[in-house]
Amino acid sequence: MKPLKDLRIAILLCLTLGLAPFYPEPHVWGKLKWVFGGAHGMEIKDWFDLLMHGFPFLFLLWIIALKLLKEAS
Repeated sequence: MKPLKDLRIAILLCLTLGLAPFYPEPHVWGKLKWVFGGAHGMEIKDWFDLLMHGFPFLFLLWIIALKLLKEAS
């Protein structure tokens, strides 16, 4: 039951911390567009902000990878 609980927590984190603030666009999406646009003018606080808002998505990918590896074994 623990992997299912971890997956639920990861999804909840993605929908809250990962996407907040929601208006005018999700914050992490704006940061990613900035990075893919060349990251001109990004300061250390912007990179840290991207890490903090991106962590829930990395956590979700980690949980999914663990589930897939466990099923493959």
